[in-house]
Amino acid sequence: MLADNDDARFMAAAIALSERGRGRTGDNPNVGCIIVKDGIIVGRGWTQPGGRPHAEAMALEQAGKATKGADIYCTMEPCAHESKRGPTCVDLVKEAAPARVIVATLDIDERTRRQGIDRLGESGISVSVGVLEQQAHRAMAGFFTRMEKGRPHVTLKLAMSLDGCIAMADGTSKWITGKRARAHAHLERARCDAILVGAGTVVADNPGLDVRLTGLEGRSPQPVVLGKAEVADHWTEISEPEAIAELDQTSWLLVEGGAATAASFLKADLVDRLLLYRAPIMIGGGLQAIGDIGLGSLDVAHGQWVRLDRRDLGQDMLELYERAA
Repeated sequence: MLADNDDARFMAAAIALSERGRGRTGDNPNVGCIIVKDGIIVGRGWTQPGGRPHAEAMALEQAGKATKGADIYCTMEPCAHESKRGPTCVDLVKEAAPARVIVATLDIDERTRRQGIDRLGESGISVSVGVLEQQAHRAMAGFFTRMEKGRPHVTLKLAMSLDGCIAMADGTSKWITGKRARAHAHLERARCDAILVGAGTVVADNPGLDVRLTGLEGRSPQPVVLGKAEVADHWTEISEPEAIAELDQTSWLLVEGGAATAASFLKADLVDRLLLYRAPIMIGGGLQAIGDIGLGSLDVAHGQWVRLDRRDLGQDMLELYERAA
């Protein structure tokens, strides 16, 4: 029997695997799964592009007969509802006969919620729930936000000077941040289903919104414009921030600006996560990062955001915040 700290260690590895599917699984959760036998990983999987195969199916196929008597770590409760796309993960797990199934978080989909773990328990398999639940929930936040709020999980990204400017007064913005910060921003693009800018940004910059990192070019998100602008046929156009709920196969949305667009999403209370890249420069009199968000008093502003991370990217600083509970 593995110790609790071993359970946490293996679940952390499963959560890391789940991140590989982020921005590629559409409406499906980006689940991670690891199978461990005698302290050795014998199978691993993550939800594949489009949602199939599921993480458990991938890991079970890799582990084969070694799954019998093993421990299976799943970042989400194995699915229990029937699908034309393949058998349920619960049935696959039961057939493989592991000793234990360790689950980070229950499925929020009522077709599976608790049914998966109940069916496993009824078959004599030991089931534990809640190992690194918060971390797993954060890694699959796109799915949970879609299920709970009916819209994608929204990250607002801002690259600015120390005095809060995103461009010179004449609109010049290339480049405020350095190469490492820009590379990190492109990595964030690769982890989203769609990326949105305002019509003003389209007119001013004609952005490609693609991923320009070697090996990840194929991970470019679907470009979306807020407002009316002349864009290529493959772009999606929406008229208001709330219309993100209608974006097809989109659980992770990255909003890149400009100031009016950033303000509109904040004002509509649609931002779940903030990525702030700060360059060690002062512009003074430039274009501000965010427009008016309708704040009535400073008291309302406090307690809205929790900082999760802060790191150096060359000479630039990255700060990561998420919406307070």
